Amino acid sequence: MKREFKYKLDFYYQQTLIYLSALVLYAGIRGSFIENQFSFVFKDPLVFIFVIFFLISLVTLFLNIYRSRTLLIRDDTIVFHSRGYEREIPIADIEWMHIGREQSVQTAGRFQLVMFKVRGRRWLYRIRVGRYERDRELVAEMERIAEHVPRGKKREYKIRRRRGV
Repeated sequence: MKREFKYKLDFYYQQTLIYLSALVLYAGIRGSFIENQFSFVFKDPLVFIFVIFFLISLVTLFLNIYRSRTLLIRDDTIVFHSRGYEREIPIADIEWMHIGREQSVQTAGRFQLVMFKVRGRRWLYRIRVGRYERDRELVAEMERIAEHVPRGKKREYKIRRRRGV
């Protein structure tokens, strides 16, 4: 069975619309009506700043649409897929998996992050669940995979004793 979870683009759409509405609102306030004609002020530096922010957010939105990132979960593999790039991770190669909160991010939600370590790879894989569509189904699939994989190790803090001078 193959499950597909697409990367959310809501934030990028909202960001672009907010910058566009701020540009239009500022241009409407700053512009002037002269003899029933609306003249737009191009010499204002804030207009250029709004235009730059809008263009950057628009380019970012189009790049993320073009990348079309998805997370595929099959019976025996987890696949990170985007345009021109695909990484398959066999479930049998996962050393340990942790499903829980991210320590550095203070947002609501019990399941924010899925981390797993793969044999032969130094760094961890992190899947931020909130960035994908149908996040509850994604957590359910990851919990199903986690039943067959050892749990993540908890950090042990050792107390160091200071030596007397």
